[in-house]
Amino acid sequence: MSKTFSIIKPDATKRNITGSINSIIEKSGLRIIAQKRIKLSKIQAEEFYSVHKDKPFFNELINFMISEPVIVQVLSGIDAVEKYRKVMGATNPENAEEGTIRKLFALNVQENSVHGSDSIDNARNEIDFFFKSE
Repeated sequence: MSKTFSIIKPDATKRNITGSINSIIEKSGLRIIAQKRIKLSKIQAEEFYSVHKDKPFFNELINFMISEPVIVQVLSGIDAVEKYRKVMGATNPENAEEGTIRKLFALNVQENSVHGSDSIDNARNEIDFFFKSE
């Protein structure tokens, strides 16, 4: 068993579809082993997304991520990182496979409903960022 990290993004919490997203996660065989609803501060968002700080979309991303509450989660399962990336679908919902979270719920590339870790190391770091003190 391994773990990965997930964020249900502001566009999804605003539309009250977190239960539908959780259902897809659970039906995929992943377990939600930790979850909390938080309102990201600008400082938290800037630190979490610091890898993108030199990109032109950085400020827009930060403003989006602090616009509404988010749900941060730890998911567990066999090959959790890879499995969740398949469940999420492509970043651009137009390219996402049928039945994936982003194909079903994303509004556009930025408002694509979910974030998931892209590697085991990043999953560990992202989980620690939000859950280490617990």
